[in-house]
Amino acid sequence: MTDKMYTFRPVNVGRIVLWTLFALVLLVAPKVFTSSLSMTMLTQMGIAIIACLSYNMLLGQGGMLSFGHAVYSGLGSFAAIHVLNKVADGAWSVPVSLLPLVGGLAGLLVAALLGALTTKKSGTIFAMITLGIGELVFSMSLMLPEFFGGEGGIASNRVVGEPFLGITFGPETEVYYLIAVYTFVCTVLMFAFTHTPLGRMLNAVRDNPERVEFIGYDTQRVRFFAFMIAGFFAGIAGGLYTINFEIVTAEVVGAHRSGAYLLFTFLGGALFFFGPIIGAVMMVLATVLLSEMTKAWLLYLGIFFLVMVMYAPGGVSGLIMMNLRLAAYGMLRRLWTSYLALAGTLLVVLTAVGVIVEMIYHIKLNEAMGPEMTFMGATINTQGADAWVGATFLLITGVGLFELVRRQFVHQWSQIQEDIEAENLRRQMH
Repeated sequence: MTDKMYTFRPVNVGRIVLWTLFALVLLVAPKVFTSSLSMTMLTQMGIAIIACLSYNMLLGQGGMLSFGHAVYSGLGSFAAIHVLNKVADGAWSVPVSLLPLVGGLAGLLVAALLGALTTKKSGTIFAMITLGIGELVFSMSLMLPEFFGGEGGIASNRVVGEPFLGITFGPETEVYYLIAVYTFVCTVLMFAFTHTPLGRMLNAVRDNPERVEFIGYDTQRVRFFAFMIAGFFAGIAGGLYTINFEIVTAEVVGAHRSGAYLLFTFLGGALFFFGPIIGAVMMVLATVLLSEMTKAWLLYLGIFFLVMVMYAPGGVSGLIMMNLRLAAYGMLRRLWTSYLALAGTLLVVLTAVGVIVEMIYHIKLNEAMGPEMTFMGATINTQGADAWVGATFLLITGVGLFELVRRQFVHQWSQIQEDIEAENLRRQMH
C-alpha cells in the first residue's frame, strides 16, 4: 500500500501582514484625519488608487502606453450618474452602493468595443490610437449634450432610496467607507490578477511578444482581455467618482485626466504593484494641496517629473525597493551620510527654484499688489536686484554641490553593489 504524500504551499505571513495593515489604514484614516479637507482628500485617494492600478495593468504589466484611459473611467461615471438619476426619479431600483459596479460594467463594455480595435496594434501605434480615441470621445462630449450634459455636465443626488441599516450616504464619512471597501476589494482583485495565468502571460507579452507567439499564444487576445479588465476597474473608479462628487462633466473623459493617470503612475513606479498606490496619493496631494499653496503648482510638478525621469526612472517605489535590498544585506547604513548630503543640497536647489518661480509669478499675476511678496515667512522685494542675484547664486551653488554629492553617491552605490554581488557569490560557494 502506497502512502499518499501531500504538500502544502507555505503561508506568506509577510503578505498577510501587509494586507492587514492596508485594511487598517483604510479603516483608521478618517479617525485620525478628521477635518473636512482631510476627508475630501481621503475619498479622492481611494478613487485614484483604483484608477491608477487599473491603468498600470496596461502600462506596467502589459507594456501598453495608453493616452486615453480616462475614457473608461469617465464613461463609467456618466453611466453611473444616469442610473442614479433614474433611481431618483423612481424609474429604477438600484442601491447606491452598487453604482460603482454599474460604472464598472459600462467601462467593461466600452473597453470591449474599443479594445477590439486598439489592441490589434502595440507600441507606438497603440499609444497613438488611444490618443485619437480619447480626443474623439472628448469631442463627442460637447456634441451630444443629451448624454454628456454639455458644458455644465450632469448633476444628481446620492441620497436616494430607502436607507439600509441607517446608511444614507449623505455624510462624507459613509461615502468614504464605501469607497474604502471598494478600494480594498479592487486592490486585492487586481493583485490577484497579477498571479493568474493571464497576468503572467501579459507580463510575457510585455517582455517578449515574439516568443509568446512562437509558443502558440495570441498576443492580441492577451492584450484584449487585459484591456477589458482594466476598463472594468477604471469604470468602478468612475462610479465612485459619481457618488463622491454628485456631478459629472466632460472633464472626466479629457486628455488632462488621462495624462494625470500616466504621469502619477510613472512617478509612483509602474514596475511594482504598490507603485500606482503611491502615485495616486501623490496625485491627490498635488491637485488638492499643492494647487492651493501656489499658482505655479503645475510648473513644480513638471520639474519634479523631469528630476524623477533623470535620476529615478523606476519611480518612488523603485527607490524604496532598491534601498530595501541594501537594508536586507545590512549595507544601507553606509549611505546615510550621502543621503543627508543629497537632501541638504536638494533643499537648497528647491528653495532657490521656488524663490525665482514665485517672484516671476508675482510679477506676472500679482503686479497690482505691489513689488513685495512673502515666501516661506520671508518678505521679498521682486524689484530688488539683491533678491534676484541672491536666488541665482543660491541656485548655482546648490546645483553645483548637488552634482558633486551625486557623483560621490554614485561611486558609493556602485561599490556597494559590487560588495553585494561578492556576498552572493560567497553564499553560493558555501
